[in-house]
Amino acid sequence: MLLVLFLLLFLSIPPLLLSDPAPNLATDPFLSGALNHSYNIDCGGTANFTSTFGRPWLSDRFYSGGSPGMVAEPHRFAQPQERTLRFFPPSSFGKKSCYSVPVLPGRYYIRTFTVYDNYDSKLRSPSYDVSIEGTLVFTYRSPWPEQASKSGAYSDLIAPVVDSIADICFYSIATDPPVIASLELAPVHPLAYDAATTGSDMILVNYGRLTCGSNLFGPGFTNDTDQFARVWQSDADFRSSNIKVKALSAGGHQIMGSNQQPNFFPTRLYETAVTTVNPEDILEYQMPVDTRLSYMVWFHFAEIDVSVTSAGQRVFDIVLGENNVTRIDIFKVVGGFTAFKWFYIMENLTDPILKVQLVPVVGQPILCGLENYAMAPLDMATVPAQVAAMRALKESLKVPARMGWNGDPCAPSTWDAWEGVTCQRNPKGPGLVVTHLELASQGLKGFVSDQIGFLTDLVSLNLSYNSLGGNLPWGLGQDTLVTLDLSSNKFTGDIPDSLGSNNLQTALLNNNELEGQVPEKLYSIGVHGGIIDLSGNKGLCGVPTLPACPMFWDKKGLNTTGKIALAASFAFVLFAAALVAFVIYVKRRENDYDFDFPQDFSYFSSAIAAKRNRYHRAKSFMQLEMETQSSNGLHNNGTAL
Repeated sequence: MLLVLFLLLFLSIPPLLLSDPAPNLATDPFLSGALNHSYNIDCGGTANFTSTFGRPWLSDRFYSGGSPGMVAEPHRFAQPQERTLRFFPPSSFGKKSCYSVPVLPGRYYIRTFTVYDNYDSKLRSPSYDVSIEGTLVFTYRSPWPEQASKSGAYSDLIAPVVDSIADICFYSIATDPPVIASLELAPVHPLAYDAATTGSDMILVNYGRLTCGSNLFGPGFTNDTDQFARVWQSDADFRSSNIKVKALSAGGHQIMGSNQQPNFFPTRLYETAVTTVNPEDILEYQMPVDTRLSYMVWFHFAEIDVSVTSAGQRVFDIVLGENNVTRIDIFKVVGGFTAFKWFYIMENLTDPILKVQLVPVVGQPILCGLENYAMAPLDMATVPAQVAAMRALKESLKVPARMGWNGDPCAPSTWDAWEGVTCQRNPKGPGLVVTHLELASQGLKGFVSDQIGFLTDLVSLNLSYNSLGGNLPWGLGQDTLVTLDLSSNKFTGDIPDSLGSNNLQTALLNNNELEGQVPEKLYSIGVHGGIIDLSGNKGLCGVPTLPACPMFWDKKGLNTTGKIALAASFAFVLFAAALVAFVIYVKRRENDYDFDFPQDFSYFSSAIAAKRNRYHRAKSFMQLEMETQSSNGLHNNGTAL
């Protein structure tokens, strides 16, 4: 999707110093700064400052690379932020460069100021594209219109930011360096511009935001306020010059119904209007469009003519292209001096100029303001998990700035977003996924982050001929991987078992410092007709053409055999120790019945033995005496015969 916007978006904003500033923090979201994530960035600027109209500007920040510059004739630019710029030479910073601004998720009004003014003395304005949140929105092609090239131009849009980073990216065409002078962001109500109906995933690109009967006004250019920081330019350049018109003014009357959510259209917009001089004339505008897109056209009315006091006095039809889309009677709907808004969506355009006509029915038509927005659906973005993985790889591989790894890895899908990265639609859901990383001979010097495992759709990985080191991550070995070339690096450690999916057909790991046993699943690639090269790794072992691994050791230390042997040895030691302990235990139980008596008990036992001995001696003596008496003729009872 290419939006050629020179006819409208390169509209030079002349220096305006209309009155002393009267900033209002409540109504200008830019003035509240970080409180609501508004930013005014002076690209190429080196110091913070406050503008003539009280707006704080920040020195240049949030950029991925590039160099600061200065317009050739700074005296022609009234505002400081229009004099400095940042440019991005693709030879040094890659074809894709970005500003990545931290914000809260939501919708934002984003405005850029772009100028060339021969800052590089080459007399040739550059060709490049601009994307917001991965969606192509602006296309600049050399040569620019002279006014835009010399004086610069503002372009703006309203875009959703779905994460915490707003990516504004630039893509070089050929060797031209993209350029930007200022960048502004302000939050917009989430329901503004009928987001509830059209969806919040839509970018509204400004193809004309007009105030009728008034000069340009808006924050940063006048002391008028706009809650969304919109700038409203005069309708004179878009109105048909063949029709005579006159300007109307509210004349100090209060306008009701303005500055209300969710759109917060400023009161100033409804205080002036234009109408035709001749009652029969058609009020006509010609708006440039891209026929590939749909357009949201907003009309702003207020009956500020005091002569119109009732319904039916001013009635007109709105014709878009050749279609009469509605009839308007302002007083009938809202009465006098009250803001009235109405919009219509144009689709299937065939003419690059959209003709907007207010055709009189009763009285002359009247118009206070007109907006025309291209409706650009958000392009597909990379799956968030893979965005995080690719950013981790960018850091771990130390990818040089010249490769342009900035913003979304895959979006816009029409760009070769990151050099060496190929993407496709996610086959399992919405978004884009990374399928190929071709980074051979890029001077990479880091290591492969284990976040590579989140690239679950990776088909080919080529990191050969770099100076990468460290261990191969376990996440490497996706089921989708077909080709792997890590040759001629400095990878160390073992080859993870995860490496060797069923789809892997080529595995080149030669000329590294890998060691340990080669997984059988990986080696089987060569057996089944694939290509595998493990040469130049002195520490690898365990497969044909490589040394045998030690009996008890493999890439992780002890192998299965070693573990069994160690377990058996340990079990034997435990058994032996248990046996010794058992023998000692039994022995000690036997000794429990073989102990000496205590000393007192021994003494008592000795006394009993002594008495026993005396008794036996006495008994023996008595027996001897009785035997003697018997032999002398005495009876046993001891009496004589």
